[in-house]
Amino acid sequence: MGQRAQAAGGCLTMAVGAGTGLAMWSVGFRGRFQRFEQGPDWSVLYAELPLAVLGGIAVSLGLWALVERVRSRRSAR
Repeated sequence: MGQRAQAAGGCLTMAVGAGTGLAMWSVGFRGRFQRFEQGPDWSVLYAELPLAVLGGIAVSLGLWALVERVRSRRSAR
């Protein structure tokens, strides 16, 4: 695989991971943000959201690196 294709694959994987992290975070957002008889919990936005997006990116890039490693070992045989 060429360097440009490999770089494009990594960027695409990162974007998909960020979207997946955002989608997973948004499930049940209202319940976490508005507590019963309390004001809004702003830590949901400044703590949970970046961690969910970065976690999605990390997991997807780790999976992509694993696939690339397995693919390179198979082509070396």
